[in-house]
Amino acid sequence: MKLISNVLLLIILSGLVACSPQIKKQSATTIELNSGWQFSEADQNEWRTASVPGCVHTDLLNHELIEDPFYRLNEHNMQWIDKKDWEYKTTFTIDKSTYSKEQIALNFEGLDTYADVYLNDQLILKADNMFRGWEVDCKNVLNEGENTLRVYFHSPIKVGLDIYDNYPYVVQSSANDLAKIGQVPGEKWVSPHVRKAPYQFGWDWGPRLVTSGIWEPVTLKAWDNAQLVTIHTQQKVLNDSEAKLTSTFEIEATADETAQLAINIDGQQLANKKVHLKKGTHTYPIDFTIENPQRWWSNGLGEAHLYQLEGELSTSAGTESFEHTLGLRTIELVREDDEVGRSFYFKLNGQPVFMKGANYIPNDVFLDRVSPEKYEHIIKSAADCHFNMLRVWGGGIYEKEIFYDLCDKYGILVWQDFMFACNMYPGHPEFLESVKHEADYNVRRLRNHPSIALWCGNNEILAAWFGWGWKEDNEKTQPEGAKAMWQAYKDIFLDVLPSAVNEFDPDRQYWASSPQAGDTIRTNKIDGDEHDWRIWFQDVPFITYHDGAARFVSEYGFQSFPELKTVKKYALPEDYDINSEVMKSHQRSFIGNGAIKRYMDNYYRNPKDFESFLYVGLLLQAEGIRTGIEGHRINMPTTMGSLYWQLNDVWPVASWSSIDYYGNWKALQYFTRKAFAPIMAVPDTKTDDLLIYAVSDKFEDTPAQLNLEILDFEGKQLWSHSADVNIKANTSTIVFKEALKSLLKNINTSQVVLSTKLSVDNKLVYETTSYFKEAKDLILPKPNINTKVEKVAKGYQITVSTDKLAKNLYLSYDEAEGWFSDNYFDLLPGESKTIVFETKEDINNLQKQLLIRTIQDTY
Repeated sequence: MKLISNVLLLIILSGLVACSPQIKKQSATTIELNSGWQFSEADQNEWRTASVPGCVHTDLLNHELIEDPFYRLNEHNMQWIDKKDWEYKTTFTIDKSTYSKEQIALNFEGLDTYADVYLNDQLILKADNMFRGWEVDCKNVLNEGENTLRVYFHSPIKVGLDIYDNYPYVVQSSANDLAKIGQVPGEKWVSPHVRKAPYQFGWDWGPRLVTSGIWEPVTLKAWDNAQLVTIHTQQKVLNDSEAKLTSTFEIEATADETAQLAINIDGQQLANKKVHLKKGTHTYPIDFTIENPQRWWSNGLGEAHLYQLEGELSTSAGTESFEHTLGLRTIELVREDDEVGRSFYFKLNGQPVFMKGANYIPNDVFLDRVSPEKYEHIIKSAADCHFNMLRVWGGGIYEKEIFYDLCDKYGILVWQDFMFACNMYPGHPEFLESVKHEADYNVRRLRNHPSIALWCGNNEILAAWFGWGWKEDNEKTQPEGAKAMWQAYKDIFLDVLPSAVNEFDPDRQYWASSPQAGDTIRTNKIDGDEHDWRIWFQDVPFITYHDGAARFVSEYGFQSFPELKTVKKYALPEDYDINSEVMKSHQRSFIGNGAIKRYMDNYYRNPKDFESFLYVGLLLQAEGIRTGIEGHRINMPTTMGSLYWQLNDVWPVASWSSIDYYGNWKALQYFTRKAFAPIMAVPDTKTDDLLIYAVSDKFEDTPAQLNLEILDFEGKQLWSHSADVNIKANTSTIVFKEALKSLLKNINTSQVVLSTKLSVDNKLVYETTSYFKEAKDLILPKPNINTKVEKVAKGYQITVSTDKLAKNLYLSYDEAEGWFSDNYFDLLPGESKTIVFETKEDINNLQKQLLIRTIQDTY
């Protein structure tokens, strides 16, 4: 959603002069103040050009005053930056026409974090919260002509330390506040006290780089009579014939006046209304109806149809507009008693929908570096792999508008956390008041997006207090502090945040903490959502994901390092060892390398070198999470959600991500495209029986043909089965079962592969390969792989074929930026596969330079 600037409207309307007898007079002038900025370390008076939106780290980097913080161990040398105060300044000119307006306000959409704002050397604002915007009436200190604007940023660490040292108790934080790396005196946890992005203080996948700066745009708005602050559109009735809606205009007026309101949908006026404005800020509803409405559906279930809504306010001073997209749909979190316990699933447009997706974190530790193209790549990658939900995790940021616009466009529902994660928080009145403003601001900002499905109070705080020993530890060491922290929890997550949702977005539901069981304290498998970390922390087999899945799994994951071409961007060849200082610094999980190595020993042979280790590690992660996704889906409808940790990265690192920092798909991302397929057949080869589960997201039964083959690695068929099956709607059913003992009689299971194919109307819709032994126990042949490369519009078309099984065939070309349309796949003997290497670069003789690897090449 956005206010249409005066300049933009004049441009649009200028194009209509020939066909329109009148151009509407505009009541408001909006001026962007995002250029001409300079910055300096406070009191040093060494001014250099700055970027707004931006931050001090990227400004220092742009002037080559610091080295790349992500390269090798440079992060550790950057910790002085957050201990300093910094200043930003600019000048701007106000013409007579603008200055003559009745009201003029400065709007800062985001200040990070402790900022004193001076206009013409007068203090007009003291900001203390990164997560909200600030609007300041400023006409009384503004000059006609030239003006100076200066923002003084106090060190968030120094401010945090002052609060910490004077607070009556220590507010519990997690090990993710990397105060040691941050060189904080006494290694004190200041992050709970500071309302800025928690992940910047360090996490088990991220660096410690605590920023300051003007991280969102700055504008000046001048207006007469009245301004249209915002519009909130609520759906009252939705059926096949009509949608009845109400748009509530929030208007600030300088005096009582008569005004005209109008609603346009896709350029057609559907309603108008005369209203009597009252002085001050008030709301004015206007009802309208859309005939034969098209619903907004999540990815895979139908079109994510969007209408364009424009609301107009016309007064004697002119007309002002406010736009937002509109998606017509119903969304409900269903919590009902059933034979298992209590349900936890989302119903979209009256239909239960299994949620397929991941947890999402910011795309960079420096937020100004995330381009629109990067946002598009991440969200489109999710959509292309059949995701229908992303959880915006509570340790990052309330994302920028473009993120939600793209989720609206691609049909990705959003589980939206408030920005609280893995910490207890203070509960004094000033902190609670700041949180209230933060919550109000962001709920109001995001509520018109059809993609928003749920508001969630926090990440893992309830689980930490009652399950990680925090409650007991604090009751022993600081009993009054323990009592105060739990009261603060209740004040924030059971009062302030749900009150904001109830007041400003009453049509959506609120869930206090993730994970949580019912309305009580912790998770369990028969109720609520679960963070399932058994595999990572308890060394249990991947197949455990198939056992007793929870109602909704909102976190689970397994790590990998990125591929070599990414490692090359932050390390040197002498660092190519997971135990080198550089690689350990880019591995923030305290058990990370050990867990990867233990699981790798369980499933794969020991890789012969570092590059092979990276490749096998990527497969290990992909196989593990694929097993998890399939385990959740075959447990439909008991389990109705699978959101793995995590989709993306904030820097190049070993992490749980499926897309690395540079946007490269890991093996896991390719595997999700198959594991989240709308219709699939899941073989289970790890029990006494061979079981084939048919899983469908569709709302109708689907007749299909199931074809099974057991082949040896040379391509000889040892067994086959074909049958017509009925794939039941929106659930999982077993469509084949046979005892493995009889099925595999006289078959060497170390040398065979199970091919499973599913066809609908004789068209192949799903295929997969499975094994009866782990990869380390397979006797794999050396395949002869042939390639044929052709130049095509998007890059290069590559056809690969093999005479013998090529397990987890991997293609790479590190000398050009690009993307392979498929990778890490099994290629059966005698079969060929055509993929595309999408790149804008011209490559001489790609066929000879293309690197191809299979599992057999790693030992």
